[in-house]
Amino acid sequence: MDTTGAVFDVMSPDCPSRLILQRMGDKWTPLVFLALESGPRRFSQLRADIGGVTPKVLTQTLRQLERDGLLTRTSYPEIPPRVEYALTRLGDTLLGPLEVMREWSQAHAASILRARSDYDELHQA
Repeated sequence: MDTTGAVFDVMSPDCPSRLILQRMGDKWTPLVFLALESGPRRFSQLRADIGGVTPKVLTQTLRQLERDGLLTRTSYPEIPPRVEYALTRLGDTLLGPLEVMREWSQAHAASILRARSDYDELHQA
């Protein structure tokens, strides 16, 4: 429940919280958050920190997160122009859960890779 009294249920197909959960679980969003954890970053810094993301996809991800109120885009009137991205207070609240997911992913990566290999061997056509 939020402060307006609305009740959200991610298991309901029409609930807006489902879209938010999907955004948090996409390929690039968690990496953007982890890259911004230490403070504001320029676009090129984010791209370098994340690795493998195309400029187009990073731009789309940043715009979606800005629209959701999870990060800010600040443009400085300098020559050359400088733009920085930073997490908002709301965005900061996701760092704890994402850190837990990062730690879990790193701690269990070998087990999951082994399970995939075992599965693939067992189910080869």
